[in-house]
This record gives sequence, structure tokens and C-alpha cells, in this order.
Amino acid sequence: MFSIEHEFDATVVTLVDDGAAPLQEDVVVNAFEECVTVEQYDPRTDSVQKVTLSMAQLRDLGAALNLPEGVYTLPPKATKP
Repeated sequence: MFSIEHEFDATVVTLVDDGAAPLQEDVVVNAFEECVTVEQYDPRTDSVQKVTLSMAQLRDLGAALNLPEGVYTLPPKATKP
């Protein structure tokens, strides 16, 4: 299950682990204009862990999910005239 909310400066996607036990904590993805953050509560440390991805890293991750094992370089994104 997941939810999508549009905030003033970001789109927020919350991923809820509603499968069989053991369940993981919710994952919150914040998509900003310049980066994407992924957050998850860690009960062992009683804190939220955050990872920040640049837009290039996010693009590479999306491509990597559909490619076989290996090392790749994607061409630069075309700029609009």
C-alpha cells in the first residue's frame, strides 16, 4: 500500500509494508525539484535515517532496476532549447 501527497515544495510518497510479518517501518520518499530523499524510522536507534539522491542518481537507479549485472554510463539528459 502507498499514498501520494502533493506538498508546496515536494511530492511525498509513503510506502507501507502491509505484507506478511516481519514488517518493516514505512518508507517516505520526498521528491523535490533538485533531489529526492528517502526516509525510514529505525527502531534500533529511535531515529529517522535519511538518504538524499541527486536527480542524476535517481535516473541511474531507475535505469539499473531494468538492466543485467554490469557497469553502465547513461548519456547526459538532453537540455531543452
